[in-house]
Amino acid sequence: MTSSIPAVGTRTAEPATLQAVFLDLDGTLVDTEGFWWEAEAEVFAELGHTLHDGHREVVVGGPMTRSAGYLIEATGAQIGLAELSGLLNARFAARIGGGVPLMPGARRLLAELRSHRVPTALVSASHRSIIDSMLHWLGRENFDLTLAGDELERTKPHPDPYLTAAARLGVDPTYCAVVEDTPTGVTAGEAAGCHVVAVPSVTPIPPAPGRTVVGSLKEIDLAFLRALIAESPRPSRKAKESATERTDRGRPDKAGNSGERRAYFP
Repeated sequence: MTSSIPAVGTRTAEPATLQAVFLDLDGTLVDTEGFWWEAEAEVFAELGHTLHDGHREVVVGGPMTRSAGYLIEATGAQIGLAELSGLLNARFAARIGGGVPLMPGARRLLAELRSHRVPTALVSASHRSIIDSMLHWLGRENFDLTLAGDELERTKPHPDPYLTAAARLGVDPTYCAVVEDTPTGVTAGEAAGCHVVAVPSVTPIPPAPGRTVVGSLKEIDLAFLRALIAESPRPSRKAKESATERTDRGRPDKAGNSGERRAYFP
């Protein structure tokens, strides 16, 4: 099967240099994971069900179709997937209408990347309408590219979002840094072959090869990101090609994995 994602790696890097930075949205740049959970808890309370913290750890970080499906199955709520997804998106949108709190260090990091002209992409599983609302507070000018979950056939934890961002920016993902806050997003970034910086929000994330875990965005600056790429072992051609090849395996249908906001992480 042929991947629909364009070939990547159009730049060369001798020696290894940082080519681009990809950033997640909810829980990474903006402190909105709590907003999503409140929206979910409220909607299910109105349906006569109580959500527990264990549910929150399962649904954080990916597309809404699987998250909503999981919550329907877990609670037995009598509601359809499309209707529930609409209710959750609407409840969340109402919450962010008055503004969103940025994570500590987010504005400084974005300003530094922009001032040094580092290609920067916002890569989120949220719908385009949600991203556009958030950009009012984050600054659209801080991003060379924004990619929404509903613009892709598959979203996180698949590598497609980050491979697509790299292709559109004309960079090699193995020389890009991904900043994420959930296991779902970390999995996507690593599957794409990027070096991942995890800033855990709801669920703990352990260190691993090719992954750096920090306490907040305050610990991340351009020098930090450049050092990660420079110090990483250079991937072989086979390793670099494997990330793209992974997108060809078992591509699900669009109904089963549309790019909506959240997902449980199996």
